[in-house]
Amino acid sequence: MENFNGLNMSLGALSRVSNAETRSISAENRTGAKGAGGMDPARPDFPSRDLGLGWKCHAYDTIEPGETYVAADIEGPGAIQSMWVTGEMGRHMILRIYWDGQELPAVECPVCDFFGIPWHKQNNPHTMDYFPALNSLPVAVNPRNGMNCFWEMPFRKHCRITLENIHPVAPAISFYQINYTLTDVPADAAYFHAQFRRVNPLPYKDVYTILDGVKGQGHYVGTVMGWGINNNGWWGEGEIKFYLDGDQEFPTICGTGTEDYFGGSYNWDVGEYQIYSTPFMGHHQVLRPNGLYQSQHRHAMYRWHVMDPVRFKNDIRVTIQALGWRDGRRYLPEQPDICSVAFWYQHQPAQPFPQLPELEYLEII
Repeated sequence: MENFNGLNMSLGALSRVSNAETRSISAENRTGAKGAGGMDPARPDFPSRDLGLGWKCHAYDTIEPGETYVAADIEGPGAIQSMWVTGEMGRHMILRIYWDGQELPAVECPVCDFFGIPWHKQNNPHTMDYFPALNSLPVAVNPRNGMNCFWEMPFRKHCRITLENIHPVAPAISFYQINYTLTDVPADAAYFHAQFRRVNPLPYKDVYTILDGVKGQGHYVGTVMGWGINNNGWWGEGEIKFYLDGDQEFPTICGTGTEDYFGGSYNWDVGEYQIYSTPFMGHHQVLRPNGLYQSQHRHAMYRWHVMDPVRFKNDIRVTIQALGWRDGRRYLPEQPDICSVAFWYQHQPAQPFPQLPELEYLEII
């Protein structure tokens, strides 16, 4: 019987003992080395200055404007098993993950969008409207701004995780914990990828592209979307489409409506928009007009393909339509503010991502 390697964790695997080694990286142990946590002395201006060594002396780091901070630099083989992040994590903070010495990132995404909260603002008022609860299996966002993920991310030689502060003048405080294991990785384990996109506004009669340009074998495992409404009325009649392995004009998988894809139905309308957050899907945030400056409805949704990954052998393209209603019971091609994160696994090397927009285009007003 093959020895258990400590990966693919679940309730059913918890009783199995392995030779995998647990490690963790935070501001208190930047290398993740065994026995190396909490070794920094207290700074003269820090709350632990009277307590001395070992008393919460380095709980966070400050990332300066324009700085790319290396949060993790790990020699493999092994796998990231969970991450927790908080602090000033609006669209100005960009998460990148590189596998096995690749020059191009497999993950490139604003931190807040990666964790499913696309309408998170930099320097926002301290209101829970901007910190929606997300209660799913791979991702959890907890009060007030605790962002967690449990995606398994295997690597064979090396893992590098960076946070870039693209704000021109504002430093950012970063608290984080990256929990990982050092262990053997099977040959059929693919690499985790995540890609962000935004179009504001979507041109008339254009179809929004969630993902394209992927070459190789893998499987698609999730979608996060933010949808800012620029028209009155219901806006979610558009279909999501998965074009697999050479599909051209017509897809292999064709959905029936936006709210249907995210597990709801009939406009989420029970007198008003309904909020829900479940293990694999949710419509977990609605920002409503307040009668003054907050004038548009904004929605956040997620769909995790954990039990039903969308498998591809050569390529994949994912699109979604933006359709509302016009007079005469006809569909209206809408022009909303749409952003998304696509999550998938594939073998390396990945194709280059589209260039990430500059901060002014990413910014949420």
